[in-house]
Formats: sequence, structure tokens, C-alpha cells
Amino acid sequence: MATSSDIRKGLCIRYNNDIYKIIEFLHVKPGKGPAFVRTKLKSVTTGKVIDNTFSAGHKIEDVRVETHKFQYLYNEGDMYHFMNTDDYSQIRLMKDILDTPELMKEGEIVTVLINTEDGAPLSVEMPAHVILEVTSTEPGVKGNTATNATKPAIVETGAEINVPLFINEGDKIRIDTEKGQYQERMKE
Repeated sequence: MATSSDIRKGLCIRYNNDIYKIIEFLHVKPGKGPAFVRTKLKSVTTGKVIDNTFSAGHKIEDVRVETHKFQYLYNEGDMYHFMNTDDYSQIRLMKDILDTPELMKEGEIVTVLINTEDGAPLSVEMPAHVILEVTSTEPGVKGNTATNATKPAIVETGAEINVPLFINEGDKIRIDTEKGQYQERMKE
């Protein structure tokens, strides 16, 4: 059993007869009254995100998890196929438990959290950033750079990302997987 002071991003807990992963948290200590922890929880079974507040010292039931490196192979509709890089076993996961499936390209190495009690995969963690090639975007208009103007661009995985006007088709860009935002253009 853990307490609310042990809450951190990525922790898996059992709450309301389901397993949730903490995706955001904030320790709040108001000037008057007891401290509390405001959290955003994502269900690993349904993908639904809920807000919850735990009072200070509240007991939470954490779930023991193991992390394994898996390689993304391909997808069939809403089923995504992964291969364990250690023993080459394969698993299939629903699109709901993936954080940003639209940014995964074939061959990407991801971390899969697995429940140690029953061996069921709980969630997939992407790397902090991915490098993808821009496949289609409108040309930027010269002189339209007085502000931080952006335009939509389609990357090789099919995702649409807002990029600065100087990005062209064929450029490789680095994308933050947590926010799904453009970070920088990569040099060849």
C-alpha cells in the first residue's frame, strides 16, 4: 500500500475496481486546510481519463508492473502488433491503451508496462520524441513571418502536426510525443 505522497507520473494504481495510470499530478498545500493531490488518471482498460483528488495521507493500492522493450511491427485496424526485443514473442494491443499511436512508425522501440500479477499489458510508453519525415505540406508564403505562424503538415505516419512556415516536404522533424508538437527541424 502506498500513500498520496508516493504519487508520481506513470504510477499504476487500482482505483474503483479498475487499473489507472497517473498521467498528471499536482501536490497542493493551501494556506488553510489540509494538503491534497490533484491527479489525472487514465484507465488502462478503457482509455478513459478522469480527474480525482486524493487527500494527504490517503492510502492507494499501487499495482506492481514490469517494463519491457517492444518493437512496433504493424497495425490491423485498431489492433497494434509488437515484438519483444528479448525473446521475440509477439503481443497485440488495442489502440485505446496507446498514448499517441499516430506518431508510431514501423520499427519504433517502445516500453510496455506489464502487470506482474497476471502478465497483462497495461500501457505503452513512447520515447520522449520521434523523428519523422514530412510527406505533404503547403509552401510557406514569403513575408508572412511577423509572428510565430504555423501551417499543418502530414508526416510519414499519417499524423497532422502544426509546423513553422519554413518546413518543406521531405524535411525531417523532431516531434514531442507527449504533446504531439513540433520541436525542431533535423539536419541530414
